Amino acid sequence: MNQILLGYDGSDFSVQALDWALDEAELRKLPLTVAHAWQWPYGQAAEEAKAHLRKAAEHVLWHGADCARQTSSGVRVETDLHEGSAAERLVELSEDAALVVVGSRGLNTLSRAVVGSVAEYVAVHAACPVVVVRGPGPLPVTTNPGPIVVADPAPDAAVLEFAFEEAALRQLPLAASADLAEQAARHPGVRTEPLAAGASASLVVAGREHATRAGVAGVFQGRVPCPVAVVGGRKPVSGS
Repeated sequence: MNQILLGYDGSDFSVQALDWALDEAELRKLPLTVAHAWQWPYGQAAEEAKAHLRKAAEHVLWHGADCARQTSSGVRVETDLHEGSAAERLVELSEDAALVVVGSRGLNTLSRAVVGSVAEYVAVHAACPVVVVRGPGPLPVTTNPGPIVVADPAPDAAVLEFAFEEAALRQLPLAASADLAEQAARHPGVRTEPLAAGASASLVVAGREHATRAGVAGVFQGRVPCPVAVVGGRKPVSGS
């Protein structure tokens, strides 16, 4: 079953990820799965102590799913609670997902601060495209959204297909330094434009090889804060 998969931890950063995931689910007419993982961090523990931590995790997951249901316009929302590694669970669930959406931790230049360790791991290992949404709190509403930007100087077909599909869904132009003539002919509804230095973007799309070579955090450098999609999974994103 195709689905949009959201990694949710209750933080302000995951609120923006929730907003983006709901948009994707609505645009693609797919269900949304809100996933949360927990684990006891202190070695051996009494079952009672672990039960309290699990209860807290259930509350975090319930809150995320409830926010999604209250905010969405008819999206079916499922939940997944896992005891163990959040990063590994999201990679496992990505086998049955069209897209994974996760939040980042911050905006400074240190790799693990720009992209949280969970987001970085998932972006590199997931079986489908991954969108890392930057910043805390609800996504800012803009009256003049920027284009979908292809970060790779020589993007492969999967990167371009994802970027064109996202541009079509969001009714935005697509900007790239690469020649888009062949792909543009297959997507006549998407306006293409050259990549302008310093231009703002609604979404930056990068191939996994490019992101890994630069370091996932390196994809963010020199860009205004915006979500970044890392494309390299086996499966194309598609609606039902």
